[in-house]
Amino acid sequence: MMGSDPQLTIGAVVPKTGRLARLGDPMSFVLDTVAPQLPPVRAGGRRHGVRVAIRDSRSQPSGARQAVRELVEDERADIVITMAGTRVLPAVTETCESLRVPCVSTTFPWQAYVHARGAEAFRWTYHFAWGLDDIAAVFAEIWERLGGTQTVGCLWNDDLQGDMSRRHFAPEAARRGHTLVDPGGYEEPAADLRDHLDHFRRFEADIVTSAATAADLALYHRQATRAGQRPRLITCSRWLTYPHAGIAADLAEARVATLVYWTPHHPHRSSLDDTTAADLAAAYEQATGRPWLQPLGLAHALVEVAHHALAGADDPADPGAVAEAVARTRLATVAGVLDWTNGPTPNFALLPLVGGQWLPTRHGHELAVVTNTAAPDVPITADVSPMPR
Repeated sequence: MMGSDPQLTIGAVVPKTGRLARLGDPMSFVLDTVAPQLPPVRAGGRRHGVRVAIRDSRSQPSGARQAVRELVEDERADIVITMAGTRVLPAVTETCESLRVPCVSTTFPWQAYVHARGAEAFRWTYHFAWGLDDIAAVFAEIWERLGGTQTVGCLWNDDLQGDMSRRHFAPEAARRGHTLVDPGGYEEPAADLRDHLDHFRRFEADIVTSAATAADLALYHRQATRAGQRPRLITCSRWLTYPHAGIAADLAEARVATLVYWTPHHPHRSSLDDTTAADLAAAYEQATGRPWLQPLGLAHALVEVAHHALAGADDPADPGAVAEAVARTRLATVAGVLDWTNGPTPNFALLPLVGGQWLPTRHGHELAVVTNTAAPDVPITADVSPMPR
């Protein structure tokens, strides 16, 4: 009987409260809907039931560390999954490393992940996402759709996002022939970006790229509009990849372009139950009454990978065996094929990026796919559209 089966536990660290809570919504939805249906795994002639235990990171590093400890010590988690947060995600992975529990994470460029961890090799922690050079390649292609090489103003902060962009985004953009104008970092949250505006004007940068929060990008756009310096195009990663709080009113007409890692149009299916990307997005919208979010597909893939590792481990109750199972994983998920045997560096699997743009519709804004070189099986749904003058 199922009730007598030994239990394996997937521990999930989710930002259910705090500033990242909206990003936690898709992960909470996936856990609520998928967890009760997770099939048992067989090992050593025995069937093991699989359950999910959840702890709230409270969108803080301290909360994340506490969440991991509770999952490991109280819930006996066999593997931990998590996503997002420049400081929160490293807190989860570092704690998993110290407690010697396997962990799979996502939604963080791999170079920034390595830098934030301050280590070159990891024994227990695995990650899937993309690189900052991949973001640069996508953004450069979007700029080129406006005609040739461009002079681009860089709106980057003075913290991890800006530092990593200068190290890994800028060289790729320059390699493609674009001229980057970087006035230096600003302290986040920004209070005044007029010095950046003046710098962009002096160097005739009429495209702006950024990794800003929605609030800081809205401040830039508002000040640029007042100064009569509306750029032809804004490209922004990070918070603008999903409408975590809706598109800010100040950005409503800006037609911000961004990176795209998952949409309902991606031609992928779940390894657990054959759910398509379109099915998953529709179920989320029906259950929540809100538009689909890009992290939805990645949250589902986290569960798929965790379950696959438990099923593929020589002994799913042995943390080392589970970690080794992740390391040899190549799995087709609802987010795409994740391959830890062929990543850019050990413990990493890459996801391809395409280019997107927030375009106005009768019902608000929609994220259209505007370039697809790295993933040609994802359909283009619109042309790149410069900001109206």
